[in-house]
Amino acid sequence: MTINFDMDGTIADLYGVSDWLPKLVNHIETPYIEAKPLLPFNLLARRLNALQKRGYKIVVISWLAKGSDEEYDEKVSNAKLRWLAQHLPSVKWDNINIVPYGTPKNIFCETTFDILFDDETKNREEWTGKAYNEKNILETLKNLLTK
Repeated sequence: MTINFDMDGTIADLYGVSDWLPKLVNHIETPYIEAKPLLPFNLLARRLNALQKRGYKIVVISWLAKGSDEEYDEKVSNAKLRWLAQHLPSVKWDNINIVPYGTPKNIFCETTFDILFDDETKNREEWTGKAYNEKNILETLKNLLTK
């Protein structure tokens, strides 16, 4: 089973960064670097590492900026990778998929048991496994550990 995480608005508070939208429109990648974690990452990391030891794969599926170009895509990808390394250094991701804006995330769902955490309703509705919003990540992971 794979546990998939969106980043922006799910684990990273991109939308809490001052002037995030005008910066992205102007191809400034700093909001992806400045975003604060949306939950206690020390606890998240412990739960993810424990789940990996039980055989779960841990994956990121995150969109690039809307209306970007190749140069900005590279800057955003690098910023997201740095953000993950800075905030969750102990997590050894099985895969990090940073894909063009609007890419259907359900193409990454391999089984009906795969989980997606995403703040976007459409992504959760299209997911063919189990999909959850960003509000109960820690509780859901805790429940998986007690099974």
